[in-house]
Amino acid sequence: MMQRLKFLTAGESHGKGLLGIIEGIPAGLEISEDYIAYHLTRRQMGHGRGKRMQIEKDRAEIYCGVRHGKTLGSPVGLILPNKDWENWKKKMAIEPINEEVTKVTLPRPGHADLAGVQKFDFDDIRNVLERSSARETAIRVALASICRKLLKEVHIEVGSKVIQIHQIKDTSPLAQDMSPEELNRLVDTSPVRCLNKDAEKKMVEAIDKAKNSGDSVGGIFEVIATGLPYGLGSHTQWDRKLHARIAEALLSVNAFKGIEIGLGFAQAEKYGSEVHDEIGWENGKYIRYSNNAGGIEGGMSNSQPIFIRCVMKPIPTLIKPLRSVDIKSKEAKLAHKERTDSCAVPAASIVAESMLCFVLADALLEKFGGDTVEQLKAHMEASARY
Repeated sequence: MMQRLKFLTAGESHGKGLLGIIEGIPAGLEISEDYIAYHLTRRQMGHGRGKRMQIEKDRAEIYCGVRHGKTLGSPVGLILPNKDWENWKKKMAIEPINEEVTKVTLPRPGHADLAGVQKFDFDDIRNVLERSSARETAIRVALASICRKLLKEVHIEVGSKVIQIHQIKDTSPLAQDMSPEELNRLVDTSPVRCLNKDAEKKMVEAIDKAKNSGDSVGGIFEVIATGLPYGLGSHTQWDRKLHARIAEALLSVNAFKGIEIGLGFAQAEKYGSEVHDEIGWENGKYIRYSNNAGGIEGGMSNSQPIFIRCVMKPIPTLIKPLRSVDIKSKEAKLAHKERTDSCAVPAASIVAESMLCFVLADALLEKFGGDTVEQLKAHMEASARY
């Protein structure tokens, strides 16, 4: 449901690398490989990550669409090499090879494995698992960093924090004067990206317990965006509603299984008078006495901060695998094992930030337009309302 921006990713988890292309970014945006690498590094952090993150030192090369540090208005292409490719040149060779390569025939419950081989008539699950791997989100984060930089140019910030891992919750309130970028700088110093140190310790212990027993744990994180004007998105058509576009983007990510905006499911047990955000007028502009809507009403931004919560299921690749059936022999066996994380919730929160950046940048350009960053700023100065 992207209206002004388009992006595509390509590549396999253990292939040569990942490719990404984004079209629709205005000309004149300052962007660098260092800026993109900073956010790629944030994605690689977090207690519970597997050995793959010890191999990869993600840094995307800007291949096209940028000259002398600024976007040209043409598509921007990125290349993100996989360092682990050195260990997989035979298994993932592009050209046919003479020697036999062992096929993966034991699908993992909770993964794309079985549905993928049934869909494409494959006899080797590796043809599915390589692309369905969450490794693909690295190039999404790289591309979304360009959108994040565009948002930053017009004072829109996006941040996140982890509020639950397994059964451990962090109920710490967010300081009202703390910006999303300040929040990120604070929680990025935590191995689980949460605010409360006691909760942090318990979350680390829960992850270690799962890892030691060959298991995995999921969790919940919150994503926050500030600085948005009125009217991003639209009430006029189903595919233009901002909350629908956000939900589509976030739920496209591996293992994301639910999303709440504002109060979310908590609204079910409240009266309407407790839910809807009353309106006031103060110092020449409209104000709200609460933000239960999470910054979106009628499919449009209402100038309040956007608050989103998303749940990530436990990673389905387990050190102690679950029961499965061999797709060749039909024998009951234990599922295939790949290197895996025991918890990726902290990293997932960065991916979620990135997906929100795509949607907000797209909606911003849809409303205000402009072939250059300066034109966008001029259009917003003339017509944006806050």
